Amino acid sequence: MKIKLILLVSLAGVLLFSACGEPNAVPKPSTFLRTEFPAHAYRTYTSPNHFQFKLANLFMPKTFEQTQSNYSVQEIDLGPLNGTLFLYYLAIPTKDSLPEIINFANDKVDEHKIMADKIDFEQIIDKEKRVFGTFFELKGNVATNFQFYLTDSTQHFLRGEVLLNCRPNYDSLRPALQYLKADLQELVHSFKWN
Repeated sequence: MKIKLILLVSLAGVLLFSACGEPNAVPKPSTFLRTEFPAHAYRTYTSPNHFQFKLANLFMPKTFEQTQSNYSVQEIDLGPLNGTLFLYYLAIPTKDSLPEIINFANDKVDEHKIMADKIDFEQIIDKEKRVFGTFFELKGNVATNFQFYLTDSTQHFLRGEVLLNCRPNYDSLRPALQYLKADLQELVHSFKWN
């Protein structure tokens, strides 16, 4: 009985002292380099189609493709942000087709709902310039963090979508996305039809 008590006290002492040792090392997650961006600066860009807007000086129009007489695609290189802004222009065939076209643009946003943590939107209404639309910000690990559409509600419709050339890691991309958001909001708020 005495031996069992001594063994029990010895075992408890060994366990107590071993628990007081150094904690196990926990590996740290990989880090990302901090990116410094220049101050925002803009120039007026006039599209081969029927519109113009303020475009960030960092961005450069790449290609313009007129696939049909009423449809075209414009690619804008986002420079150091390593991505592309796609602008899809459509001449509205009839006024009755506008709700269908807007639903298509909204469906393109909805395709990313499953991966998005949150979708914020801002309504664009400028009666003086006849520019109406919605700017969407998709938060989370999604393929496209920004989409928008703009229309004059009678003849012209433009849908924009940003695609970055990297794995969608929202936490590491957040500084670049906030910088890009300011440039895109300048674009949609300065937008006007020719």
